[in-house]
Amino acid sequence: MKQLALALALTFSITTHAQVTVEESRLEQAMKNIPARIMNRHDAEVSALREALIRATSPSQAIQISTEHGRRLWQQSTQHNQRTEEYEDRSLYWSRLNATALMRDLPLRFEADTTFRQSLIDRFEWSSRGMDDIRFQPGYKRILITGFDPFLLDRRIDQANPSGVAAQMLDGMVVELGKQRAQIEAVIFPVRFADFDSGIVERFLAPYLQAPEVDMVVTLSMGREGFDLEHFPGRRRSAKAPDNLNITLGTSLQRPLPPRAGDHELEGPEFVEFSLPVMPMLTVQTPYLVRDNRKVLTLQGEQSPSNLDELKGQTAVEGSGGGYLSNEISYRSLLLRQQLGSNIPMGHLHTPAIQHYKRDELKKIVQQIEKILQNASQTLTPAQLKHVSPSPDKPHWYERRDK
Repeated sequence: MKQLALALALTFSITTHAQVTVEESRLEQAMKNIPARIMNRHDAEVSALREALIRATSPSQAIQISTEHGRRLWQQSTQHNQRTEEYEDRSLYWSRLNATALMRDLPLRFEADTTFRQSLIDRFEWSSRGMDDIRFQPGYKRILITGFDPFLLDRRIDQANPSGVAAQMLDGMVVELGKQRAQIEAVIFPVRFADFDSGIVERFLAPYLQAPEVDMVVTLSMGREGFDLEHFPGRRRSAKAPDNLNITLGTSLQRPLPPRAGDHELEGPEFVEFSLPVMPMLTVQTPYLVRDNRKVLTLQGEQSPSNLDELKGQTAVEGSGGGYLSNEISYRSLLLRQQLGSNIPMGHLHTPAIQHYKRDELKKIVQQIEKILQNASQTLTPAQLKHVSPSPDKPHWYERRDK
């Protein structure tokens, strides 16, 4: 109890500053509703980050410290999960927010304006999401998966996200494929419209698609009752739900709007098609059903097309994955694949939804994801991985933030 009281006092001192974000301001409520063993798990790492930044004597040293400690937070969280099989993503999420809130007005030994402090936070965020910790072993098939932070936290402050749990549990895992092996590497994306508009998806993925440095990409998010392979992602946002900063964009089913790409609208077709091997993924039908979801909504109405040609001339309202960021990460990644001339199998998998945190359900979900990925990766052949000529509208505004 004494440790919890101390943690609450520390969190309160952090989250009452005027500069904190909406996400960071939820820390106090989270401390009251989520077990202390979860909230306090990475306190030592956050404290180490604080002390190291206070001792930093130059901006470049502070940037390096932020990057290294973000990476350490990611590694500690994934290693703890895999060692204890706790299936817990909330410790990483809330510890990251504790750290970023602290970094906004931490006393430093050199001049640090708001812009520089945001760059420190950006570096810490990038590395604490696993985005500079991708290490594939030579000779293995390479599977890259992405998850999301917990979201809609004003409804359930203790909410977990199966996609983020899967990212941490499967990061670095090697699966057997008969005479071959496949390695899974994972990252977690924020649930923030602004990050997507500024190109976080493209900045992260572009280097891995251009080489190519991966053999398959599967984006994950929490969805409906079972698993859905989202066949036709749509270009537009139409969900009314806020992001984790409580930002709403005025979109609706009657007013679907395209996302941004920097200072302009994201340009592309109204729908794209995923390229994952459907049939092997559909063979894993337990404990949750897996379906090939082709249902979309256009201004012309609801339909379930068999191919993209049936959607020509129609305006997207919802893709197969809906009208929120889960649909958007799939659309952006597939559009980027097309722009870069890549043939890498890629697509989105919606997981079953959970409420709050339920370890047994999360374990079942993650184990089924592992089996789905294993089945899908067995179909990869050199012909599928052949690089083709990029399209003439190859994007020019993507740059990895960690460089």
